Amino acid sequence: MTTRYTTDHEYVRTEGKIGTVGISNFAQEQLGDIVFVELPSVGTAVKKGDEVAVVESVKAASEIYAPVSGTITEINDALADEPGLINSDPAAAGWLFKLELADEAELENLLDEVAYADHTA
Repeated sequence: MTTRYTTDHEYVRTEGKIGTVGISNFAQEQLGDIVFVELPSVGTAVKKGDEVAVVESVKAASEIYAPVSGTITEINDALADEPGLINSDPAAAGWLFKLELADEAELENLLDEVAYADHTA
């Protein structure tokens, strides 16, 4: 399992050809209390950089971009009733969606944990 980050604070945690996407702990701290999440539809094909979801907090609405290209295979239905999962556990229970990667080589252009920590320092 590998986790990579975008400079826009999305993460993608990959297991084989499936990537689990969410926002980083840093991002949820900046946003504050999450009150609503708009998720993509299962089966949607996305390209790296496409806007695929929206996270709304008490401070602002923030677009979530696809860190890699692929097809949405699953969404986190629990967020409809409990969007605060993104605040309490962004890396596990607060994931947004899963996708089947179209091109695993795209992961090489993302930040690893050390580079992301430097980016947010």
